[in-house]
Amino acid sequence: MFEVKEFRKAAHDIDPIYVKRWSPRAFMNKEVPKDILYSVFEAARWAPSAANIQPWRFITAQNEEERKKFLSFIYEGNIAWCEKAPVLVAVVSKTDSTFTGGHNPSHAFDTGAAWGYLALEAARKGLVSHAMGGFDHEKAKKVLNIPENYDIHAIIALGYQGEKDLLLEQYQEREKPSDRNEVGAFMFEGTFQEK
Repeated sequence: MFEVKEFRKAAHDIDPIYVKRWSPRAFMNKEVPKDILYSVFEAARWAPSAANIQPWRFITAQNEEERKKFLSFIYEGNIAWCEKAPVLVAVVSKTDSTFTGGHNPSHAFDTGAAWGYLALEAARKGLVSHAMGGFDHEKAKKVLNIPENYDIHAIIALGYQGEKDLLLEQYQEREKPSDRNEVGAFMFEGTFQEK
């Protein structure tokens, strides 16, 4: 293993957890204890949401049979590494609300905040998480029995980080934290600016 600080350095003063969190593909063959897993979802619980609607839902696969269901709709390129993760999680949001009387325009935004909280708590607990969009969304909705008024956004692989040599060779070179754009590339004052 390597130190994340070899690849990442914050330009401004922030808590180190933000830099520590990244998306590895190598997972140890080690189950996540229930108390640690529930702590990760407890963090997601406290994410902000418009009108406190809390539209997020998480469907977990924690045993062999459940993981096989998930692998039936995940694309091959992701199966190559995520099949070793002890926990797979579908990130889902309720698209409507009785509060709004119809469509909830912030369901995806709020659910993204909950995923962010989950990812940071996972890193704090010594876990790694890797969200992926490479799966058949319609098949996932069918297999997981997700109603029409819910969207599925991502599948998360969650567990303890393994050594990169556990991965196929094509993924080993990519198994390191990526850097991020500087703040000036995405923060604008007063009006939008294309850079």
